Amino acid sequence: MTDTVLPPATPDRQPSFLATATSILERFPYGPLALLARLSIAGVFWRSGQTKLDGWRVSETAVDLFRDEYRLPLVDPALAATAATIAEHLFPVLLVLGLATRLSSLALLAMTLVIEILVYPDAWPTHGTWAVCLLLLIKHGAGTVSLDYLVARRRGA
Repeated sequence: MTDTVLPPATPDRQPSFLATATSILERFPYGPLALLARLSIAGVFWRSGQTKLDGWRVSETAVDLFRDEYRLPLVDPALAATAATIAEHLFPVLLVLGLATRLSSLALLAMTLVIEILVYPDAWPTHGTWAVCLLLLIKHGAGTVSLDYLVARRRGA
């Protein structure tokens, strides 16, 4: 991120509204933004994982969905349904905690790409939104409101 240098304010040359607004927005801390990204994308995947459960087991409906609608190549539908259900619960919990954020985001981004490319290619606006949240977290990490941050501080990193 580059620092915006505002011209000095003089009576005849006030900083423009746009420059002032940009300067204010650039001071917004990353931590709350990362927390919002983590909670938002975690909610999407968690809710999807919940639809695949029947009690503590992967539902037959989920297996049928993978067999009849998703039709992933080279993967057994029962295995795919189980793996997706585990991933849609494990990685969102890690994101909410802000623990292993980059790894969790990378796993969910891979899942998003599989969904976009092989299952619902016309849903790119939705998947693009998911990808942006995940890419932001992959690039910049979990932010200051996270266990990742606490672990890094404790290690002195």
